[in-house]
Amino acid sequence: MTLHTPKAYNHPLDIRETEIAIKFIKDHFEHRLAKALNLTRVSAPLFVRKNTGLNDDLNGVERPVAFDVKSLNSETVEVVHSLAKWKRLALKRYGFMPGEGLYTDMNAIRRDEDADNLHSIYVDQWDWEKHIHFEDRNYHTLADTVRSIYKVIRDLEKDVFKEYPQFNPILPDHIFFISTQELEDKYPKLSPKEREDEIVKEKKAVFIFQIGD
Repeated sequence: MTLHTPKAYNHPLDIRETEIAIKFIKDHFEHRLAKALNLTRVSAPLFVRKNTGLNDDLNGVERPVAFDVKSLNSETVEVVHSLAKWKRLALKRYGFMPGEGLYTDMNAIRRDEDADNLHSIYVDQWDWEKHIHFEDRNYHTLADTVRSIYKVIRDLEKDVFKEYPQFNPILPDHIFFISTQELEDKYPKLSPKEREDEIVKEKKAVFIFQIGD
């Protein structure tokens, strides 16, 4: 892995202060997200049985970290890549009703990840899933949810500024929506990654929808 430090990079906190600030952000974000989306925290597995099919294969080529467990008669378990499949099972198992959901602080290992400044083989991220009616699977529900999450992020930014005034708020009042087709039409000569970079430079906060087939 090559670590690249941008020119004129300045971080006003030392390493210990940074850890305290990260904890501050995680605690406040957790509370605000749960309230905004009506989510309940549940504990997530670090590994699952291989034969359950609950581990997300991501692109289908990533190799999970696997080991056998003595207490399971040497059955093989896999460290999770993500919880996409497990969360849906958990919604049913915990009896979440439409309009309710769960969230968890997910830890995972992705041994084939290309590590850089933004990616690591170790994953620590918030993960959530919500039970909704079939008829609510539409753009209106998606957009409302995105706006709710963005408001959580903006409110958190204000909290951070109050606690750490050396960090100035930078987020715009609203998030901009654009589809992948509209993005391609706008920047036909750029690659998908370059298009994303350009639209974020222009709009500052962007949600791209209709990704994939």
